[in-house]
Amino acid sequence: MSDIIDEVLSTLGRGKIFRARELLLPDYVPETLPHRENQIRKIVEILAPLARSEKPSNIFIYGLTGTGKTAVTKFVLKNLYKRFSSNFIYIYVNTRQSDTPYRILADILESLNSKVPFTGLSTAELFRRLIRKLNEVNPIVIIVLDEIDAMVKKHGDDILYRFTRANNELNKSKISLIGITNDVKFVETLDPRVKSSLGEEEIVFPPYNAEELEDILKQRAKLALNENAIKDDVIKLCAALAARDHGDARRALDLLRVAGEIAEREGKDQITTSDVEKARVEIERDRVYEILSTLPFHSKLVLIAILKGLRDKSTLTTGEVYEAYLKLANKMGVESVTQRRVSDILNELDMVGIITAKVVNRGRYGKTKEISLAVSEDIILKAIVESDERIASMWN
Repeated sequence: MSDIIDEVLSTLGRGKIFRARELLLPDYVPETLPHRENQIRKIVEILAPLARSEKPSNIFIYGLTGTGKTAVTKFVLKNLYKRFSSNFIYIYVNTRQSDTPYRILADILESLNSKVPFTGLSTAELFRRLIRKLNEVNPIVIIVLDEIDAMVKKHGDDILYRFTRANNELNKSKISLIGITNDVKFVETLDPRVKSSLGEEEIVFPPYNAEELEDILKQRAKLALNENAIKDDVIKLCAALAARDHGDARRALDLLRVAGEIAEREGKDQITTSDVEKARVEIERDRVYEILSTLPFHSKLVLIAILKGLRDKSTLTTGEVYEAYLKLANKMGVESVTQRRVSDILNELDMVGIITAKVVNRGRYGKTKEISLAVSEDIILKAIVESDERIASMWN
């Protein structure tokens, strides 16, 4: 068996493709960011008061996934900090990962070298500790809240209000917020008092087009790949596929990186377009798995109901799905949701490409939806069973 390990390691160890694989990862911020000059300039203009030790306006940055919002924000703050480190500090929090007000405040306090227990304190107490700590620190504090819409949808916008009101309790130090979100209507959903207290400036990041994505990929390929490990047709294909997916630079970089990994596993010294096609399939499979494994419990239960129903039929109506779902909920001893909610769940699953919900007209019986699967039953089962013990025990 050790021969197999030696064989694999000797193949991969030669490293014909990558010079620095990590430079293709999404969290790497290069020294230059092509086609984001206008956005960089706008953020610098808003943050310019930092040069005078003055509090800048709050900023909300909007744009679809992979449009460079986080990279540009980190790039600007890093470069301003090099110039004015005595005037401000900045703290970055991804609120999808730290997805409660408690964890956000704990992350900020820990960035300020203040230990916080994992649980056990109230958010009010954490805010008091933060105010005390900031009064010790003195300079302006820029708090970056990435994917802020995800946290606010779960827990409300009170934390934003508290941050803006905290400035009334601070002496020399002041807080400015930078919120990053995929939802262009996010601020419209906030409580009027929160909107009023934010007084934010807004910056929109448009999607990249195929030519811009090519430039980004060429820049990264030069840094991350060995010479002659790639041809222009590979760059063009990665860019075209990502441009189709709302100009997502992250997807373009993932395609190139995974294609390189596939080529390296196969012992090649150059990435080909067929490697990109294989990478596309692999990434899509991983994307579907992530969507499925993070679905709410009742959405998973609806999918299991569809799987069971489709054993005997090619499609199901909404009513049939609901009946099958009710039986499962009853069998598991959980409180069921309404038929209206199940209909909403079906729309959500259709929207993310897990099922197909086709509206059909049944004459005097009216319209209904015919439900079928859009992805493999094996992937659905694997993701749901591995991510939910209750469903796993029922299925097994």
